[in-house]
Formats: sequence, C-alpha cells, structure tokens
Amino acid sequence: MAKYKLEYIWLDGYTPVPNLRGKTQIKEYASFPKLEELPNWGFDGSSTQQAEGKSSDCVLKPVAVYPDTTRKNGVLVMCEVMLPDGVTPHPTNHRATILDDAGTWFGFEQEYFLYQDGRPLGFPEDGYPAPQGPYYTGVGYKNVGDVARQIVEEHLDLCLDAGINHEGINAEVAKGQWEFQVFGKGSKKAADDVWVARYLLNRLCEKYCVDVEYHCKPIKGDWNGSGMHSNFSTEYMRSVGGKDYFEALMAAFQKHMDEHIAVYGPDNHLRLTGLHETQSIDKFTYGLADRGASIRIPHSFINSGYKGYLEDRRPNSQGDPYQIASRILKTIASVPTP
Repeated sequence: MAKYKLEYIWLDGYTPVPNLRGKTQIKEYASFPKLEELPNWGFDGSSTQQAEGKSSDCVLKPVAVYPDTTRKNGVLVMCEVMLPDGVTPHPTNHRATILDDAGTWFGFEQEYFLYQDGRPLGFPEDGYPAPQGPYYTGVGYKNVGDVARQIVEEHLDLCLDAGINHEGINAEVAKGQWEFQVFGKGSKKAADDVWVARYLLNRLCEKYCVDVEYHCKPIKGDWNGSGMHSNFSTEYMRSVGGKDYFEALMAAFQKHMDEHIAVYGPDNHLRLTGLHETQSIDKFTYGLADRGASIRIPHSFINSGYKGYLEDRRPNSQGDPYQIASRILKTIASVPTP
C-alpha cells in the first residue's frame, strides 16, 4: 500500500466567476486510485460563499480523477459541491444539471494574460509596449519575454501527464497574452479538462510569482481581449450535416442569442465590440473563415458538404465551460434532424 496525495478541486460560490479551490488529503491505496474508490469529503462552505457559518458543512463529490506528476503519488480529483446529505447538488454546482452528450465534441480555446506587478508580462511600468502585430505566434525575447514560454511549456507537459486532451499552445495577439486548447467528448468531460487545466496553470504560476488574468478585456484600448472560442460538432453534424440543416442550426443560434450571451462570460460587452476579431454583442452573424463573425465556418466544413465542426467565437475567457457547452447543446437539440 502507498500513501497518495489526493488534491480535491472544486468551484466556489463567488459570482459572476467562481474561483478554483483545492485541499489535500492522504489515503492509502494499492495502486493509483479509481474514481469509484475516492470518498466524498467535507469543507467549510462559509469560507467559500457556499454556506453560512452557523451551518457551514458542504460535501465534495469526486467526478473525475487525473495523475499529478508534480507530487510523488499525486492525484488531482475534480469534484462537484453537494449539500450536507451528499446527494443533493449545491445551488452553485452547475455541472450536475447541464446537458451532456458523449457524441458531441468540444474544443475550447482558452486565452489568458500572464500578469506580474499589476500588468501583463512585457508591459513597461508606465505606458504601453509596441502595438499589436508581432506578438501572435511570436518568437524571440522582444515578443514573448523570458519566462512566459517556460510557463506555457511546463503547463503543456503537466496537462499531458494528467491525461488532459491538451491540443496546443501559442502566443496570442496582445503582449503577454497566451492560449491553450483542450478537446473533449461530452460537455462534462471537456469542461472537467478545462477546469483542471486552469487549476494546473494557476498553481504552476505560483512559483514564478506570476498571476493568470482570465478577464476578457483587462487592457482597455486597442488591444485584443481574451476569448474561449468554443468549437463543437455532434455526431449528426459530422456524419450527415447538409446545407439545410446548417441554416436551420444558425437560425436557432440567432433565435437564442441572448441565452447564449447570458452564459458566455461576464463583461463580454467590453470584448464583443465588433473590433479586434469580434462581432458586436447585440448582433449574430456567421461567415466562412470570418473571425469577425459570431460563428466562424471552417473551409473544411463547406468542403465536406456542410459537415464537421463550427466555432462559436462569442464565449469569453472567464466563461464556465459547463454552462457554455450545455447552452450549445440546448440550442442544437431544438433543431430537428430528418
């Protein structure tokens, strides 16, 4: 038997964006523990805005497990928050109530800024760096600095070690801005991987004295904001598709525009302005390879006879992938298939 360090991870009750929380317990197992072997565990909800002090107990229910190679016998345990009975989902537990479909695939493109001393990495103490242009996929010290690439490369390895479908990284358009991509099958699996990837990034940055800024528009003015572009495809979209179905799908997305924006992340009006590769927040458009549209249609989609995946560019970097994926599924489910 070996002692395993189980890091229980959950989302707190802060609004409009929950924070990641984590605490460790030690348990003995003969080998790396399976999900069904992990016990529920309690925490003080009065310190996370999920309970009052006079009745503070909340319960963590393990829902996904990952190796943690930063620790000997380390385990990352993604959890849902439950009420004290251990059965009823807490009101802040959005994962428990979302739509899910293993046949629907999601690819989330998580953008973020790396911050130090109150400003993005590479920004001078006063004023601004050179305008946008060379930073996207940039190479060299003047474009990406001396520590950011260390962070994103180490984060990539940690995610791969954990079994997360981390599919790539790149420097983004603004100075100090980066992106990683995560792919998953089903709302819950894809979103679990994004939240754990966020956790790993936040924790990794501690040793570099750097913070991760997920706000969608932290730098005002002529600088790109941060999105979490959400690529999606159902089994029907991949195998059947067709122009008529696509147009019906886009009509449904336009009809439910407000419901989508409501769960696509706070302060999105600051980012969705019609500038900096966005469509205005009060408009819905779609276009072939159009990064200024609400929905970008890849060339591969058209070339395959309107089959494949689409990219919703409206979700922002602070969005909750559980709610984003669920809303996309709800709209897709409203469109009948022949």
